[in-house]
Amino acid sequence: MMSDSIRRQWSVSGMDCAACTAKVTKAVEKLPGVSEVSVALMSEKLSLTLAPGATAPEQIETVVRRLGFGIAPASSDRGNAAAARPRASCQGHHHDHDHDHSAHQPSGRESAVGAPSACNAGHGAPGHVHDDPADRSTAWYRTGKGRLVLFTGVLLALAWAFELLTNAEYGDWAFMLACVIGVAPVARRAFEALRLGQPFTIESLMTIAATGALFIGAAEEAALVVFLFAVGEVLEGVATGKARDGIRALANLVPKTALIEEDGRTRESPADQLMIGQRVLVRPGDRVPADGEIVEGVSGVDESPVTGESHPVTRGPGDTVFAGSINTEAALRVVVAKEASDNTIARIVRLVEEAEDARAPTERFIDRFSRWYMPAIVAVSALVVLVPPLGFGLDWNTWIYRGLALLLIGCPCALVISVPASIASALSSGARRGLLMKGGAVIEAAARVERIAFDKTGTLTHGRPRVTDIRPAEGVSETDLLAVATAVESGSSHPLAQAILRAAEDAGITPLGASDARAIVGKGVEALVDGARAWVGAPRHALEAGGLSAWQGEQARTLEAEGKTVVAVFREGEPLGLVALRDEPREDAADAMRQLTAMGIAPVILTGDNPRTAQAIAGQLGMDYRAEMMPEDKLSVIREMGADGGVMMIGDGINDAPALKQASVGVAMGSGTDVALETADAAILRDRVVDVPALIRLARATMRNIRHNVAIALGLKAVFLVTSVLGITGLWLAILADTGATVLVTLNALWLLRFDPDREG
Repeated sequence: MMSDSIRRQWSVSGMDCAACTAKVTKAVEKLPGVSEVSVALMSEKLSLTLAPGATAPEQIETVVRRLGFGIAPASSDRGNAAAARPRASCQGHHHDHDHDHSAHQPSGRESAVGAPSACNAGHGAPGHVHDDPADRSTAWYRTGKGRLVLFTGVLLALAWAFELLTNAEYGDWAFMLACVIGVAPVARRAFEALRLGQPFTIESLMTIAATGALFIGAAEEAALVVFLFAVGEVLEGVATGKARDGIRALANLVPKTALIEEDGRTRESPADQLMIGQRVLVRPGDRVPADGEIVEGVSGVDESPVTGESHPVTRGPGDTVFAGSINTEAALRVVVAKEASDNTIARIVRLVEEAEDARAPTERFIDRFSRWYMPAIVAVSALVVLVPPLGFGLDWNTWIYRGLALLLIGCPCALVISVPASIASALSSGARRGLLMKGGAVIEAAARVERIAFDKTGTLTHGRPRVTDIRPAEGVSETDLLAVATAVESGSSHPLAQAILRAAEDAGITPLGASDARAIVGKGVEALVDGARAWVGAPRHALEAGGLSAWQGEQARTLEAEGKTVVAVFREGEPLGLVALRDEPREDAADAMRQLTAMGIAPVILTGDNPRTAQAIAGQLGMDYRAEMMPEDKLSVIREMGADGGVMMIGDGINDAPALKQASVGVAMGSGTDVALETADAAILRDRVVDVPALIRLARATMRNIRHNVAIALGLKAVFLVTSVLGITGLWLAILADTGATVLVTLNALWLLRFDPDREG
C-alpha cells in the first residue's frame, strides 16, 4: 500500500443480507488500487483504502450501483466528493426529493410500473430491490420493494383469472408472461454480477430456476416462485431494518438544536455545529445537546439514554453531563467540552458500528464454509439433473424440475447472516444498557469466561475513600502530619491522595510548599517539602526506608485488620505518623459476586493494597483475593489464570492497562470516559458491579442465539435438500425454504433486543 493512499468511506443502502455485502466486497476489491475493503451490513458502510491515480471514487460508486445498491459518500467524505459529482445521485442519506429520478435510469430499464431503476434494483429485484434511504421510514408497501411485490402479485392474480376465464393453454401463456416480466430485473442483476466475476449469486440461481421451469412447462409454478421470492425478500428487508433500528435510535438521542448563550442572549443553533467552550442553556425537559460541564444550576439528570442508569442523578456545577441525557428539574447552563463528532453517544455509535469488523471466530468459520456451499449445491443440482436420466433412463422433465428446486436452496444467506444479525442485536441491546462490547470476538470470549479478576479501588469500591484515623508519631501533631501529607500528595489524582487532601481542607490546614513530586510505582509518592524530602507510602515500604517505628507497625496492622488502607508519612529517618482510610464496597458488589458464583464463575480481587485490607473486603463480598500486587504482578496472575480457561479483568482502564490487555476480555468501568470506551475490549458505563454478570449473561445469550440460528439455517437447508431430491417438495417450497430461513434467523436475532441481562436464570 502506497504511503499516500487514503481511507475512503461510503454509505451503501439496500444491503439486506450477508450475500449483499459479499457481492459489494468482491466487486470492489477487484478494482485497481483498492485494498482493505470492509463492508458492514448493519451500519451500511463501505470502507476501503484507495491508492491515488488508480481508480476514481466515481468508478467505485458505479460498480456498486451496477449491482443494484444505493451509494453516497459518508459524511466525512461528502464535502470532497460533492464537487466531483456532476449530477445529483438517487441514493445517500441526504438527498433532494425533487431531483430527476429518471436521470439515472439505464437505457434498458424495466418498462413495468414500479420496476427497479439502476439505483434501487437489487438482488432479485422483485422483492430484493435495494431501496433509496428515503424509504427507511416508509411503510413497506410504499417502498420500491413493496411496490414490486404488489406488482408481481397482481400479475400472478391476473394470470390465474385469465386461466379461469379462458383455458389452461392460454393460462400458461399468461403465467409465462408474468414470470418473464417478474424475473427480468432478477436476470439483469445476475448478468451484472456475472460481468463482475460473480457467477454464483441468488439472482443467477433464481434466473436459471425460473427459466428452466418455463422450458419444462411449469410456467404457473415459475411465476409463483418469482412472487414468493419477492415476498420473502421484502420480509428480509423489514427484519434487517428492525435490527438496525437500535443503532439508529442511539444516534437520534442527541437533540438537533441547542440554545447558545452569548452576551446575555440566547440563540438557537444546530447541535452538530456546537464548538468547545460555548455555553448552552438546557431547560427542564430538554435533552443535553453536547458533552460538557455544568457551570450553573443544580438538577436531576436522567442519564438512562446514555448509560442505562434508571434513576435520575443530581448534577451541579463542576459535574460532567453527557449529550442525549435529559434535564428533569431545573435550568442548567453547560459549557461544551466535546464536539458533536466526539461526544459520548457518537463514540458509542462508532464503537458499535466498528465492532462489526471484530468478527467472532464462529462467523469467520461460517464465511469460509459458505464460500464453497453455493458452488457445491450447483454441482449437486447438475448431478441430480443429469445422472438419473443419463444413467438410469429416467424422465428428463422430472429430474430437471428436482434439480431446479435444489438450486433455489443453494443461497447461504440465512447461514451467513446467522452470526452478524445476532451480534448486531446484542451490541445494540448492550449499548442501550451501558454495556459496550467491541465486536463478535469479544462477545464470544466473554461467553466462555470462567474466572474474573477485579481491581479493588474504584471497581469493587466507590473509589472515594475517606480518612478514618490519624495517628501521629510521638512529638508530632495531627496538623503537622496532615500538612506534610497534603504537601506530598498535592499534585496526585489518586483516590487515596484526594481523600487526604479533602481531610486537610475540612480541618482548615494549609499545605506546605512542595516541589519535585514523583510517584514510586507500587510504593507511594515522594516530594521536596520545605526543602527536605518527604514520603507518603505503604507501611512495608516505610519500614524498609526507616520511616516507621516498631510500635507504629503494630498500629498499622491493627488498622488494616479493620479493613482500612494505611499510609505512612515520614521524612528521611523520621517517622511522622500514620493515616488510615477506608473505601467502602459498592452496595451491589456482594450481590454481583453471588450472581457470578451462581453462574459458575470464580471471582478474585487483585489489589496493590495490604493483605489484611484485601481480606476484609474479600470477606464481606465472599470472594478470593491477591494483595500487595504491583502492575506486573497482576499481569502475571492474569496470564496464569488464562492458562486454565477464559479470564475477564475488570479495572479502571488506566492503572490496570497491562492486565486488561492480557485478559481474554478486559472490561473498563467508567461513566463514558475516553479510557472506558477506547482502551479495553468492553466497558460498563453505569459503574454498577452487577453489570458484570449482566454483560456475561448477554454474551452467553448471544452465543445461544447464534447456535439456534445456525441450526435453523442448516436444518432447513438439509431438510429441503433431501425432500427436493426425492420430489416431495417443489420449486415454491424451495424458495420459501431459502428466504423463509433468512427471515426466521433475523427475527430470532431480534429477540436479543428484548433480552434483559439483569434478570437471573
